[in-house]
Amino acid sequence: MSDKYGVGHDSYCCPDSTVLRNKLDIRDDITLSEAERQLSAIAADNVEFNPPPYSLAYLQNIHRALFSDLYEWAGELRTVGISKQTTRFCQPEYMEKEAGKIFKTMAAANWFEGMERADLIIAVAEAYSDLNVVHPFREGNGRTQRILFEHLIMNAGFEVSWWGIEEDEWIYANIAAYNCNLGPMEQVFEKCIGQPIQP
Repeated sequence: MSDKYGVGHDSYCCPDSTVLRNKLDIRDDITLSEAERQLSAIAADNVEFNPPPYSLAYLQNIHRALFSDLYEWAGELRTVGISKQTTRFCQPEYMEKEAGKIFKTMAAANWFEGMERADLIIAVAEAYSDLNVVHPFREGNGRTQRILFEHLIMNAGFEVSWWGIEEDEWIYANIAAYNCNLGPMEQVFEKCIGQPIQP
């Protein structure tokens, strides 16, 4: 038996189970997913915007803020290999190096400041897709990464909202990007990135 990441029993799971160990001692996936959704949604309201520079450590702090009520390992980089269907995420020993390259590239682009909306959509889609392949946490990567990209996009001077994106659309865009087709991810950010923020 394996979980959604293709991992069987590992040190993150309850004994003889694929359910992640958690502070509420929840032992079934459906209840845990709902608790995770509710607690992270409440916690997300308390994650404050900060301007760049951004880094893997910044991403870890977001994860810790979102999931520390539920997981002891919130904010810690995962130590096991994970995949979703045919998507194999970065191995733990390479995550810091690969994430470092992505943040360095964004820093060299001045965190996308001053870009026109059309250029921002392309740049954000590529950076988001690259970081998604790193997938540094055992669980909660998508929610954590979206907050980071909210900060990036707002810092670049644009409104952002995820409400118009269906889960299937996200999954399809991520799989396509993993296979070097950024078109669907650009379409996602075309919907998400709004108007310039008025001073």
